[in-house]
Parts: sequence; C-alpha cells; structure tokens
Amino acid sequence: MFRFEKSSYSNPTGECVEVALNLPGVVAIRDSKNSAGAVLRLAPAAWAAYIATARGGTALAPSPQD
Repeated sequence: MFRFEKSSYSNPTGECVEVALNLPGVVAIRDSKNSAGAVLRLAPAAWAAYIATARGGTALAPSPQD
C-alpha cells in the first residue's frame, strides 16, 4: 500500500501533488485534492529525471533510435 506524503511546497489551499516513495521499484503520484482518483506510477529513474529537470538540472532524453 502506498504511503503518500504532500509536498513541502504545497500551497495553503492544498493544490498540490502527493508522492509515495515507500515501495521499492515504483514512485506513485496523485492529486492531493482527489486522493481517491488516479495514481500515476513511475520508475524511480523517471522520477529522478523529472525532479532534476524541475530543479533546473538536465535529464537525459531517449535517443531517436530508442
């Protein structure tokens, strides 16, 4: 079972995402306003690439041959 945590950057109205990192091999993300809604599941490497990009770093994009 996923244990979701709200982002520390969440605004006062609660418009945010929640992330669960408690299970190996998967990162789960959901809308904090709709906890019964859909859950996006990512591989940890995909989540790390997203976070690096969001923080202004660079993430590797797949090559056209992939």
